[in-house]
Amino acid sequence: MQITVTVNGERYTRGVEPRLLLVHFLRDDLGLTGTHWGCDTSNCGVCAVWLDGAPVKSCTVLAVMADGHEVRTVEGLAHGAELDPVQQGFVACHGLQCGFCTPGMMMTARWLLDHDPDPSEEDIREAVSGQLCRCTGYENIVRSIRWAAEHGGAARPAEEDAGREEVRT
Repeated sequence: MQITVTVNGERYTRGVEPRLLLVHFLRDDLGLTGTHWGCDTSNCGVCAVWLDGAPVKSCTVLAVMADGHEVRTVEGLAHGAELDPVQQGFVACHGLQCGFCTPGMMMTARWLLDHDPDPSEEDIREAVSGQLCRCTGYENIVRSIRWAAEHGGAARPAEEDAGREEVRT
């Protein structure tokens, strides 16, 4: 099947198998390996991306389901050469640990801060509760997200993204 998906502001048209998962489309077809692939059962959350502005676990979404929709991955967080405050917070507060869960955590954190620019520790823990980090007790992750909230964590205006769309085949 042929699909057209806008990923991080760029439109891609590709032929895909109907059973191809979105995580594999992003990684294998588009080369966007920032989205990690963990459990294939939706338990770990390392594959979290945005589909039309809402976080989804891309191991539970077929690529054909994204046809005509917008996907945002961790590669789309930075604003040119400037890291997103969430990315800066993970660096500043050592929220990266081994890094395997980090892209999914960052996508969830960005969504949280877009909807609640000053979340409590409880709100942050609730937001990331669907994602597993196997090498930490989440303390540095929570600190990283709080850091981002305190250092300009609000979303950038939508007009900055306007006109970025370009077609790739």
